[in-house]
Amino acid sequence: METPTHKDAKQPQENLHGLAHQTRRDLLAKGAFAGFAGILGTPSSSASTIHKEQPAAVEINVKSFGAAGDGISDETATFQRALDSIHHAGGGLVYAPPGRYLFRGVISIPEGVTLRGSFCSVPSHTGIRDHGQPKPGDDGTALLVTAGRGKEDGEPFITLGTNSSVAGLTIYYPEQLTDAAPVAYPWTIAMRGKNPAAFDLELLNPYQGIDASRNERHNVRNICGQPLRRGIWVDSIYDIGRIENVHFNPWWNGHDRVYRWQTENGEAFLFGRADWEYVLNTFCFGYHVGYKFVHTGTGECNGNFVGIGADDCNRAVLVEQSAPYGLLIANGEFTSFHGDDPTMVEVLGTNKGVVRFSNSAFWGPCNQIAKISGQGTVGFSDCTFVEWKKDRAAIQVSAGSVLIRGCEFRQNQPHISLGESVDRAVITGNLFAGPSQIRNEAKNNVQIGLNAAL
Repeated sequence: METPTHKDAKQPQENLHGLAHQTRRDLLAKGAFAGFAGILGTPSSSASTIHKEQPAAVEINVKSFGAAGDGISDETATFQRALDSIHHAGGGLVYAPPGRYLFRGVISIPEGVTLRGSFCSVPSHTGIRDHGQPKPGDDGTALLVTAGRGKEDGEPFITLGTNSSVAGLTIYYPEQLTDAAPVAYPWTIAMRGKNPAAFDLELLNPYQGIDASRNERHNVRNICGQPLRRGIWVDSIYDIGRIENVHFNPWWNGHDRVYRWQTENGEAFLFGRADWEYVLNTFCFGYHVGYKFVHTGTGECNGNFVGIGADDCNRAVLVEQSAPYGLLIANGEFTSFHGDDPTMVEVLGTNKGVVRFSNSAFWGPCNQIAKISGQGTVGFSDCTFVEWKKDRAAIQVSAGSVLIRGCEFRQNQPHISLGESVDRAVITGNLFAGPSQIRNEAKNNVQIGLNAAL
């Protein structure tokens, strides 16, 4: 296959430059015209060109470049040669067949290239924790990583570029400790450019999982494992990112000192600036913070979070800052019961944005369901609150505005407390076990009514 010339490569950029000066409506109109042309049997020039020049898909095997897969030989240079080779051929698939591939260095997946292992769905290797179960490398494709040991801010193991992806692998750090605080490593995967993707991966025991910052339209889907310090980090995203079916469980270690360290320090999902982030069916177990929202130099997060869960986390959801457009959290399930003052939801005094929980359930022996402060608005609608300590209110609001509507409080003990600095509150249409127990010390406008007590 011939490599495109510099002139050929430049032409699409010139076309894109022209499109940048057209409105979304102009583009939609042109799309409609192209659709009518297709119906009438008049092919557009671009469609004809694509049909005429589209090359066949290219696939190569890393074994053809000398990969051993024996868990002893350093495969870094071999894999990079294979990835670069298919990139220069116009893009395609690099296949790593079942084996144990050791990496003492890092690799970069170039534009238009996919690195794929043997798994077509997320694998599970709990054999290090559970005797008799498969260990990483017992089956399928496993990448064993030692690169970056002791360097939290070092170069990521895998860097993805525009239209590149990684899929179907287990990634394992064989030198990670279990009987002490974990050894720091850089991010396992860094997503850069436009449309980087990670699918069907087991990140068994990385110190840091996926850095999904500084890209456009990242796609993270079907990921499992046990990141120890940070799971997924999202920041500087100005075009919609997607995170789906990501579950972090203690499959590698659930009882030694390293796991205790994780429960005291680990953060599963972290969000800085992200515009319209879509997060679906995600879960984490045994972290200090399940979902954390922060302000960075580029801003804060707004997005759609559906079917998310956090189990046995000291803070299931921690909001330092959110965007005014809102964190929209629906159909969530949250528990908190370890560490200092376990709390399902905490919104700090720094928050000025909007947080909304809808049709979500909160249970487990926490101290309280929510602690709310700041200058923003927090809402709970159609939620269920199951368990909290008897000597304090389930929802404690010290400042800001709050909406609590259509929720059920299933314990006959303090339900809601409103502090003096609360700006506004609406508490309506709720169900209380026993008489309603609402302590209202707010000096501003508060509306309470139409609640039912048993």
